[in-house]
Amino acid sequence: MRFFSYDSKFGQLFIKLSYGCCLNILWLICCLPIVTIGASTTALYYTSFKIAKDEGSYITTMFFRSFKQNFKQATVIWLIMLAAGLLIVADAILLYRLRATSTGTLAVIWTLLLACIFACMIAYVIVLTYIFPLLSIASNTTANMFKNAFLIGTHYLFVTILVLFVHYAMFFLVVNVSGGEPGSPRPHEPAAAAGPHL
Repeated sequence: MRFFSYDSKFGQLFIKLSYGCCLNILWLICCLPIVTIGASTTALYYTSFKIAKDEGSYITTMFFRSFKQNFKQATVIWLIMLAAGLLIVADAILLYRLRATSTGTLAVIWTLLLACIFACMIAYVIVLTYIFPLLSIASNTTANMFKNAFLIGTHYLFVTILVLFVHYAMFFLVVNVSGGEPGSPRPHEPAAAAGPHL
């Protein structure tokens, strides 16, 4: 049938979806050492952009080409982002506890500092959203990568919110697609009785 042929829109969509599945497996495997998450994510975006523009079909070759070419800079960026993220989280936890155990002027000071940390969190998420896609398509210094990622994210704020929503929705679906932990009752499914029925 024409509908299921290779050249049909359905056939092309199915092929790209299968490429996406393979890409996610490659990304996950290459992220296992943790330190390579930046290079793996950059390669994921690079290959995805190529597939979207129909510029290649050998996804493994494209993935590892980008992985190798951007490994050094992507790893430096990832380690900076990882350290910054851990620092922000640690500061937020500390300030929250200080705020909870303080009163008066000190409580106001901790609240203001918490607000500053919250602003840093927003900036962090914006940079994290754009910096690896930027690295996959452009060459620039590491400092300029951070600056451009922040400027693009704040300039196109609505797009940034939409992208974050899509990422969250995909993560939510992946986590909940199994329907919960094994052995737990499914939604709208009554739990088993504690004892035998008489």
